[in-house]
Amino acid sequence: MIYQRGAAYILRTSALVVLMFFAFSCATYHDRITAYYQSVSTGDLAQADKALEKNALLKKPRNKLLYLMEKGRVAHLNGDYTNSNKYFNEADLLVEIGLKSTSDAVVGAVLNPMSQNYKGEDFEIFMLHYYKALNYLYLGQTQEALVEARRITLQNQSQGDKFNEKNSRYTKDAFSLILQGLIYEQDNDYNNAFIAYRNAVEVFQSSEDHVYYGVALPENLKYDVMRMASKVGFVSELQKFEKQFNSSFKDYEAPAGELVVFWENGIAPVKIQKDLVFTLVKGSNGSLFFTDVAGGLVIPFDFSIGGGGSGLDAVHSLRVAYPDYVSRPLFYNSAQITGATGGTFKFEKVEDINQLAVQTLNERFAKEMGVVLTRLAIKKGAEYALSSSAKSSDGNNAVLEGLGIGMQLYNMISEKADTRNWQTLPSQINYVRVPLQPGINEIEIDLTQANGQKVKDQIKIEANGKLQFYNYSTLK
Repeated sequence: MIYQRGAAYILRTSALVVLMFFAFSCATYHDRITAYYQSVSTGDLAQADKALEKNALLKKPRNKLLYLMEKGRVAHLNGDYTNSNKYFNEADLLVEIGLKSTSDAVVGAVLNPMSQNYKGEDFEIFMLHYYKALNYLYLGQTQEALVEARRITLQNQSQGDKFNEKNSRYTKDAFSLILQGLIYEQDNDYNNAFIAYRNAVEVFQSSEDHVYYGVALPENLKYDVMRMASKVGFVSELQKFEKQFNSSFKDYEAPAGELVVFWENGIAPVKIQKDLVFTLVKGSNGSLFFTDVAGGLVIPFDFSIGGGGSGLDAVHSLRVAYPDYVSRPLFYNSAQITGATGGTFKFEKVEDINQLAVQTLNERFAKEMGVVLTRLAIKKGAEYALSSSAKSSDGNNAVLEGLGIGMQLYNMISEKADTRNWQTLPSQINYVRVPLQPGINEIEIDLTQANGQKVKDQIKIEANGKLQFYNYSTLK
């Protein structure tokens, strides 16, 4: 009788826990940072910073990288480049030290990936270098910007080491290589600028139709690699590119210097939770694998996580929580610049974070799904093993049954996808080079909304005879 009352108590308590936390556990990361996200998108940066400081989720140790990246982004948008790099450098150090550990892996196995340290998407790490480099350039710290340029090479090498399939994965970031070339060119290091531009060209040329994650080989890049080849006297390289691009190179002079404008358009996609159903199947040779309802996906059991067990024999259908991206519609779909010299220059897309996010998640789907399914199967197997013990027990079956129900409810509310990402990154980055005239240049930006309506804006820049940079953000 006592055992039965204990089991009933466990059942009631477990049910109460589920009622209290079920809705909370269904909330995505985006749902829980909405106040901050909306403030950024409307340009209310003071309120955005306050929302960051008030957000308990972002202040948790496991989300420290996200917190630092968002703090750096808000400071950058606010023109506070010194504090922006204070946060970005701390975030960069976290990435360098590494956020993986045995205890963190255990947390992921027992709970879910959302409970682990956030380690950042690969393209997010490249974006750290982008913003850090711009901050240094705006602060006049050229040497520090050059350090970031050199670190871009190291980051691309590290990215390439992750994968064996050179042409089928995100092994390099073409945009970061273009940025690297621009930084070297600004320092009059034309040889390294040529190497960076050439490396970027090769990334595009190694991709199908010369389109790399939603970005076609930019015309600006074609011209820049030829111009740098000409400046360093690489005649054969210049002729090679002229033939490849079907274009005759003609140099130009910009005695007052040029302005590179990066147009950061829109907001990065957000992650939601998607529920999938798989079946655990045992092969004739004792192997274990998972297959979806349609039978189109076959994912092996990851024995590095769990070695199987008798409880797995009772595991059949599994509901799996996995992240999926939802793209944000672009408010503006094109833009061009009218320079102080009177010429009109169109922006070219150079980075498509929306495409990068979706495609890189798809590329790692099978590997990550194998880990998620194996973890869930082990948890389910433990449930069935406990339930089986309860049925075979003579005296303590009520307690064991209650514990089994509690475990089942706990597994249900703890299972969730990792829906975190750096959500205030732009959806796309476009760029253009604009020649300057001596003195103050008033440069007009003409934006076209998705509905065709035109919007005009203006920026001012003083020419200094060198290559300068400006990033212009439309946060809708």
